[in-house]
Amino acid sequence: MVEILMIEDDEEITLLLKQFLSSYGMNVTGFAKPSSALNSLEIDKYDLIILDLSLPEMDGLDVCKIIRKKYNTPIIISTARGDLSDKVMGLELGADDYLPKPYEPRELVARVKSVLRRYANINNSNSEFQINQEKMQILKNGEVLSLTQAEYEILKLFIEKREMVISREFIANNVEAINWDSSDRSIDVIVSRIRQKLDDDSKNPKYIKSIRGVGYKFLSQ
Repeated sequence: MVEILMIEDDEEITLLLKQFLSSYGMNVTGFAKPSSALNSLEIDKYDLIILDLSLPEMDGLDVCKIIRKKYNTPIIISTARGDLSDKVMGLELGADDYLPKPYEPRELVARVKSVLRRYANINNSNSEFQINQEKMQILKNGEVLSLTQAEYEILKLFIEKREMVISREFIANNVEAINWDSSDRSIDVIVSRIRQKLDDDSKNPKYIKSIRGVGYKFLSQ
């Protein structure tokens, strides 16, 4: 299931797209207020963001800028604002596509699939690590790593969020194989096992860097 965050203040549009996209294996979580959406991003993992520009609290371009500073999640801007400068600015701020309203929902589906394919190709090319989601495997230099379910999900999260600081709370909320009552220590133990399988030295890390008091950062490869 593709998890989509929609930041859109028109509840009718959100409901319509939520119903339509569900038939394509896409689950939409909608927020009318940017502040609520940004809070959700801190807790939940999304595969893609659909962002309107005319929003309460702040302009959608400012929301795009805030998101891109912290997350590499794909962004599609969907707006009735037809000014060319908005489109140019949105793309310059890091949006991946720009879809003017009104549009056919089927076109949005095509745009979502196209953007996700581009990101999949980027994540799996020119990298020491490759993720095979169908087989739930991670390969390092073409060799399949022997990982438990929890190790696989955490390492996959690290690779997808490379160069971002990932808190232990974020790991607990986004890794299904970890029980909700998992302590920070249990997460540290799993990460330690991953390090061993990657031949990574915690004192001089090549892959997983500990961020004191927060969590971890996966270094770019």
